Amino acid sequence: MKKEITMGIAILPILALIISAALSIFVWKAGMHIPLMIGVIMAAIVAKSSGWSWDEVQKMMVNGVARALPAVFILLIIGMIVGSWIASGVIPTIIYYGLSIIKPEIFVPIVALVTGIVSVTLGSSFTSIATIGLAFMVIGEGLGFAPGLVAGAVISGAYFGDKLSPVSDTTNIAPAMAETDLFSHIKHMLWDTLPAFFLSILMYWIVSNSPAASDGADTNVIDTIKTGLDNVFLIHPLLLLMPVLTIFLMIIRTPAIPALMGVSLLGGVLAIFVQGSSVSDIIQVMTSGYSVESGADALDSLLNRGGIMSMLGTIALLIIATALGGILEETGSFEELTRKMMRRVKTTGTLISSTILSTFVVAFASGAQFLAIILPARTFVKKYKDMGIDTKNLSRCVEAAGTVGINIVPWGVPAVFATSILDVSPGQFIPYAFFVFLVPLINIIFGFTGWTISKKNYHEDEKLLKDKGEISL
Repeated sequence: MKKEITMGIAILPILALIISAALSIFVWKAGMHIPLMIGVIMAAIVAKSSGWSWDEVQKMMVNGVARALPAVFILLIIGMIVGSWIASGVIPTIIYYGLSIIKPEIFVPIVALVTGIVSVTLGSSFTSIATIGLAFMVIGEGLGFAPGLVAGAVISGAYFGDKLSPVSDTTNIAPAMAETDLFSHIKHMLWDTLPAFFLSILMYWIVSNSPAASDGADTNVIDTIKTGLDNVFLIHPLLLLMPVLTIFLMIIRTPAIPALMGVSLLGGVLAIFVQGSSVSDIIQVMTSGYSVESGADALDSLLNRGGIMSMLGTIALLIIATALGGILEETGSFEELTRKMMRRVKTTGTLISSTILSTFVVAFASGAQFLAIILPARTFVKKYKDMGIDTKNLSRCVEAAGTVGINIVPWGVPAVFATSILDVSPGQFIPYAFFVFLVPLINIIFGFTGWTISKKNYHEDEKLLKDKGEISL
């Protein structure tokens, strides 16, 4: 006989996750895979002790992972895209022209803007931070800007792109978990993402309004990267049509997997005909990533990445997180943790703010983007449908807090990653990551004002499907 899981029992997997995450990040330096496994083990123990059989617990994990399988395939294709787009010269061309427009007077806003463009193209905040973001940190130091300010601009740009890019893992996971489609989700996010980004750029211009003296600029770094790119690749503005094509496919609502596979293969074709690569080279790049030894470390750090193999760690994290989410969801553990909050949800404003608050709770508890998106999305999806609120509002909210807002968590995976790459502590860059604060805030304002909140009668849709005989009674 199954026992009802109480608040004290339900919180045990979360506590185990928090403690092990803190140890893993600050002591073991081993990332979030093992802490999530510990969370899965504790959640399974709680389920077993509450009356569920092992077969039922295993089915919960399988069901949780099954929901993320489309995202797994997309992640594999993303690895191919990054590799083929580097080999084809698309990403090098974006970096080259991005570096060409740098002016000391508008350097910090340009950092956010160019990093955002690169991140939209790559679909990865981590890759953007580790490539163009790292270059900007070196350049900013030469220009005399505070490292925390430059890092905040890099992070704002990186997560602007991560949030909107159709090739981003989190951008694909959120609508899948909220039961809406990818392109409706991206289109709906324009309402919070674009205003927050434009405000961020304005704030960066205001903060850096006293321009650094150009005499101290370390232009050697820029020249080294541009010269190296020019030596290794054929740089041509027509290659910029690839990201334009990707955006066009998004606008016309091409299904994600065929669209992404198409631009990945087209990148390989361009590498053969534009850059002179062989078919064997492209297969290797799509599998293991691009690799070059140019003699310039700054350039090599920009280029050596991509491939299917580079995504396996992220996929493993996704699988473990969704397995944990499956147990916490089907045993009612997370529902118990949010039950009191759900009782107070009577209006659209309280629904939106409760969604964002719950997402931040998971973000601070686990430090993992995937879990911060998956658990609240799966918990609140029924509430949105019952209140007649389109679930694309839900996917937008969990992205606002789970993809972007999680950067205010100093021990979270995104903040720890940024610290390791940019060599700036979370305490230095978090106050300057304006975009990270603005996106959740704008969503809360939308919730209480009703602006941009789409409605949908799910019960009427179900009735129509039943009348058509498309779902059984």
